[in-house]
Amino acid sequence: MTDGPFAETKELLAGFWMIQVKSRAEAIEWASRIPFSEGEVVEIRPVFETEDFPAEVMPPEEKAREETLRAALEKKARPQNSLPAEIAPP
Repeated sequence: MTDGPFAETKELLAGFWMIQVKSRAEAIEWASRIPFSEGEVVEIRPVFETEDFPAEVMPPEEKAREETLRAALEKKARPQNSLPAEIAPP
């Protein structure tokens, strides 16, 4: 029996960064500045948004459903007494 394709929990870091870059090369360049010790590992994983998928993979009705769900979740996460983002002070 094996644990699977992933490292054991005791071997993992308890955190992550999300950065927005234009290319994998830019992500690698950014990660190369992380002040880790010799032998430590940084995983670079892409994150996709609905706009990244062509219509044959995510049809327009699915994109609309995703946008509706995202808006509902953002509204639910906003405190009851806060102003909408478009009129809230900076």
